[in-house]
Amino acid sequence: MKTVFIENQSRPLSQPVRAGYCQSFRCQLRGFTFRRQIDPQEALLLVQHRDSRLDSSIHMMFVWTDLAVVWINSAMEVVDVRLARQWRPAYISTRPACYVLEMAPQRLAEFQVGDRLRLVETATA
Repeated sequence: MKTVFIENQSRPLSQPVRAGYCQSFRCQLRGFTFRRQIDPQEALLLVQHRDSRLDSSIHMMFVWTDLAVVWINSAMEVVDVRLARQWRPAYISTRPACYVLEMAPQRLAEFQVGDRLRLVETATA
């Protein structure tokens, strides 16, 4: 899986978000399931083909920790931010999104609806 850095162009981040770029159905289904703890530097960026509320919905079944979840549209604008509680059946963004950023709950306050983000791909060897 490739890795990307996510920059918040609207407000500085306490530390860079380094996220696994998760495009496949299998990768997205797996997400952070069966994990008891998420490191603050760890994140997953779930990538959809288009802006959609349904396609960007997430489940928290078998996720044993809460997650900060940021929904981002194809224009790289944050459209929803929530704390997703463990073992909940589903979370759906209030507006269509193309990307879903999942990370440790302590990072939740670093993103707000309306923020402009930028993806920076890491160099491959």
